[in-house]
Amino acid sequence: MLQHIKRRNFFKLTAAASIGSFVIPLLGKAQLKEKKQEVRKAVVISSVNGLPATAKAMEMIQQGSDALDAVIAGVNIVEDDPNDMTVGYGGLPNEEGVVELDASVMHGPTHRCGAVASLRNIKNPSKVARVVMERTDHVLLVGEGALKFARMHGFKEENLLTEEARKEWVKWKEHLSTKDDYLPPHTPEDKDISSKLHEVMQTYGTITCLAKDLNGNISGVTTTSGLSYKIPGRVGDSPIIGAGLYVDNEIGAAGSTGRGEANLITCNSVMIVEWMGQGKSPEEACLMACKRIVEHNKMKRLQDSDGRPNFNVTFYAINKRGEYGSAAIWSGAKFTVHDGTTNQRLESAFLYKKPEK
Repeated sequence: MLQHIKRRNFFKLTAAASIGSFVIPLLGKAQLKEKKQEVRKAVVISSVNGLPATAKAMEMIQQGSDALDAVIAGVNIVEDDPNDMTVGYGGLPNEEGVVELDASVMHGPTHRCGAVASLRNIKNPSKVARVVMERTDHVLLVGEGALKFARMHGFKEENLLTEEARKEWVKWKEHLSTKDDYLPPHTPEDKDISSKLHEVMQTYGTITCLAKDLNGNISGVTTTSGLSYKIPGRVGDSPIIGAGLYVDNEIGAAGSTGRGEANLITCNSVMIVEWMGQGKSPEEACLMACKRIVEHNKMKRLQDSDGRPNFNVTFYAINKRGEYGSAAIWSGAKFTVHDGTTNQRLESAFLYKKPEK
């Protein structure tokens, strides 16, 4: 009779056979930023736009809050900020000018999670994702179903398209093609419409926030307005558990920002957590995830002249010791971290250095 094997032990047994051939030494170009870290009672990590989120989350944690309460309250600040065009209210819309939001949450102590995708008219999708986790037997609600669920639980509907975001959307429509009927403002100097494309704002906007609280429990949230000017209904990695977010309370947590499609087909957040469970540091595990994307990026249209990805993805991770790390495919990415004393932005490790312009 077969003995019962725990999921984590099974992963470790199979890792040597299956992942062993994949996990190659860190690329020579990979730049590690980490140094020896002490054990921390509490830590909060977030993406580059998460400085107010890490500050709020750590403030709550130091007052005794659960990590999930803290990180959701933290990202709510960014979701509510009309000046951040990557998340929530004021996020850049889809191709029809409608803001669609995605979010996921995961609670380490209970190993429960909830998510919403293509949610319209509700500026705090992270809060709705939490209610999905707490008040349903489901993990993910999408589109009209997610909106009806939010209404049922008292969330207020509002127009999420700010005037600034609307102007950016109009600019995108006007410069999209020379073969449609939309015309940008014309000046005598504008000889070629393609020369103005660089002026159109494009984002893969997202914020992820992960925390370990004073009880040693770990939770996380990822929330986004997604790819700007996307096809309506497009969903990236942010609301997908295992891709845009994953938490194992015995090991750690990971989240991502950047090109969601690249992470959706590799599901790296769960891989980062499992690699940390095998002894890798948060930064090492994030770099391994970046390499995994590089190895699976087969389409020529997504490669530069040297065969490297022509896009970026950044990962963030913490472990049970309170160690933290972040890594991106390309240099220039940053992350925010609050270690209980200092709230700061730091440079992420990377595989490739961006060419000088």
